[in-house]
Amino acid sequence: MDGDACDSRTHAYRNGKTFEQCRQEARGVTDILAGEIARSGEITWSRVLEAAGHDEIVYKLTLKYLRERGFDIGNFQAPKVKQKE
Repeated sequence: MDGDACDSRTHAYRNGKTFEQCRQEARGVTDILAGEIARSGEITWSRVLEAAGHDEIVYKLTLKYLRERGFDIGNFQAPKVKQKE
């Protein structure tokens, strides 16, 4: 059995992309959404999902990267991303 058969860095992960490609895509989406949040004050999780191309991995990574940049990503009761107060 091949030892790296499940290595997501080199094998197709989802939608034919590797995990690294998903991470790069999420970083690009994060840049775009950070600008939208700066202009409008907040965006919905639905907007994040739409910007991520309805790819669950890219969506979750984008939320993670937005949180790492200091945004309040909300919760299930307040599904919005906004600047921290």
